[in-house]
Amino acid sequence: WALATSSAIAVYAPVLFWMRALQVLTLLFVVPFLLALGRPVTTLRNALPESGRRRVDQVLASRACRVAASPLCTSAAMLGLPWLLYLTPWYVASMGGATGSATRILLVVTGFGYFYARVQSDPVPRRYPPLLSVGISVVESLGDGLLGLVLWLGPLIAQSYYAGLQRNWGPSARTDQSVGAGVLWVVGDVLGVPFLAVLFKGLSTHEKRRAREVDAEIEDVAEPEPALWWEADPQLNQRFRRG
Repeated sequence: WALATSSAIAVYAPVLFWMRALQVLTLLFVVPFLLALGRPVTTLRNALPESGRRRVDQVLASRACRVAASPLCTSAAMLGLPWLLYLTPWYVASMGGATGSATRILLVVTGFGYFYARVQSDPVPRRYPPLLSVGISVVESLGDGLLGLVLWLGPLIAQSYYAGLQRNWGPSARTDQSVGAGVLWVVGDVLGVPFLAVLFKGLSTHEKRRAREVDAEIEDVAEPEPALWWEADPQLNQRFRRG
């Protein structure tokens, strides 16, 4: 968060398209991902008294929370937010002021909701198989690449805004946007590798746990019932059977 809002990235984000793309990726991917790995819901829940824990559990069990944390909603928000940001007047409005601050917070909140529901290291309203998350991530990578392709080949974004800056140094507007499109596309995919690693680790743990459960069920079914002492003696066994 400090790198995205208080470093050279923050200084040049309103001036260079590719710097703004790097800031967006940091706030939408890196910060929320690391935050989700820190298990903030578990930390908050453990710090509360018993009544507070019950309220947290009630909120997580609510229908609204289950819908908001579903793969459909979190993926739609994660994929749709960059499209809205770059292809609407929101992009220029988010360069500074209160709108800029609200946008940065919204990027982190949206990203956290996505990784919170997918990593599932915290208590979640509903747990989904890790294999589902892996499949969704493969499809989502196509959506990320499509936005980069549109920005790379499409018209200039916020052309009047950047022309008004009268910048006489650095790359041209077209080169700047092409580099920014590459940042969103390539760097976005690279940042997705640690997330996939976490998902595959969760998938492996899930499969091992499921295998142990299946083995235990098989052993319970296959284990014979304990026999009484006289049932082992053929004569006594037959005598009691006749009785």
